[in-house]
Amino acid sequence: MMLPVGKLPLAAEALTGPTGRRLVTGVVSQCDVHCPSRRLTAFFTLTRKQVSKMASIGTDQKGRRRILFVDEEGKRKTVWLGKVTERSAQDIKLRVEGLLQARLLNRDVDPGLAAWLKGLKPKMAARLAKAGLIAAPGGKGARTLGPFVLGYIAARADVKQATVTNWGHTRRNLVEHFGADKPLRDITPGDADGFRIYLTTVAKDPRRSKAAKKKDPTAEPPGLAANTVRKRISNAKQFFKAAMRKGLIHVNPFEDLSGAVGSNRSRDHFVTTEAATKIIDKCPDAEWRLIFALSRYGGLRCPSEHLALRWEDINWAAGRMTVRSPKTEHHEGGESRVVPLFPELLPYLEDARQIAPRDAQHVITRYRDAGQNLRTTLQKIITKAGLAVWPKLFQNLRSTRETELAETFPIHVVCKWIGNSMAVAKKHYLQVTEDHFDQGAGKSAHPSAHHSAADGCPESQATGPTIKKAAESNTVPRSVHMSMGVTGLEPVTSSV
Repeated sequence: MMLPVGKLPLAAEALTGPTGRRLVTGVVSQCDVHCPSRRLTAFFTLTRKQVSKMASIGTDQKGRRRILFVDEEGKRKTVWLGKVTERSAQDIKLRVEGLLQARLLNRDVDPGLAAWLKGLKPKMAARLAKAGLIAAPGGKGARTLGPFVLGYIAARADVKQATVTNWGHTRRNLVEHFGADKPLRDITPGDADGFRIYLTTVAKDPRRSKAAKKKDPTAEPPGLAANTVRKRISNAKQFFKAAMRKGLIHVNPFEDLSGAVGSNRSRDHFVTTEAATKIIDKCPDAEWRLIFALSRYGGLRCPSEHLALRWEDINWAAGRMTVRSPKTEHHEGGESRVVPLFPELLPYLEDARQIAPRDAQHVITRYRDAGQNLRTTLQKIITKAGLAVWPKLFQNLRSTRETELAETFPIHVVCKWIGNSMAVAKKHYLQVTEDHFDQGAGKSAHPSAHHSAADGCPESQATGPTIKKAAESNTVPRSVHMSMGVTGLEPVTSSV
């Protein structure tokens, strides 16, 4: 990483050589350079042991321990711990090193460290703030961009980890564009306009950059997607609103910028039953078949609702299941909803139940980590099935199911099952399919298309009795599929 020299923090980027040694390229701060426009790059060769020694533990004559480190400006700093065990001191030392690394490399702290900061007691938080590692509310450090936003995120113990991660991306973009030491009061509405342009043209999204490189290796990585830009503008507006409420600034520079996430219907994709069958056939195990079926035939949000589902939530006799929804639990009555055991979904639940340990609590057991990359695995499965990967993989599975259900059941019932509002369903989920055009033109639907019960399809007319019989017998023939019209599912929104 090469940066202009001057009053800049020490920035370093570590690469691991073939012998296991770290090759670090960085910029030395406070260098005496006669020409301010010159760039100075310092090259270091450090062992892994040396890289890890960013902080040390000291003990005074009274047995009180402290963490010693040198900050990005080359100043020696101390965090007093008091009379704590060596193990506790080592743990805090690692946290301090994590904070230092994030500051030195201008990166976000990792999720585990962010969670630790949120749970800090005021006394320890004050000690870290005194050492300049985090911002103290109302203090001098809180008046500059980087420390203020980091302190705001760390103090929000009321939000979920996914929100913390999302905020972290926005903080990274703000610091990249303005610099961590930019005073909050110096950021103007014009600067906010410039930040929006930066997001759309310069800021990098690893996934979009990778896709662009595949198409054209010489192409410059594109900026962020439109909805991503809106979301990060919304986050920035929230950060500066919090600064206003603390009296640090008097005007929110992002106030006039729109942060509302819009609907991009060009990314809709209807996943037909035939395509779903091909994909399920290529799934590596019963649990992956169930993950896909819960999304495509149950309309569940993946991964949060899949991971929250327990066997006690399945009412086999009544043909229903209770779906716990972490996303909407903060809304009144949104903590859970009751969904039918659709005939297309039931066989995969039964298979999973048969192979699950007798004392198993959760339906999904092998993929319990909410941060696990199910998206990449599903992409590989889709490719193996001979199909093209579509946008918004899991979102469009959910959208497809809501579209199907809306062809047969009243929309208020469908929304109750899917867990969204009618406004959200119409704006983000319900799709217009090829069959709709064919029916509108008076053409017969494609032989493989879904039909609603109103179409007079014998299979559709048998759907009602089939569901009732399945609920009574707790089984359903694999060849029986509930036929419904085609439409879509819902995208990620800020509410429901």
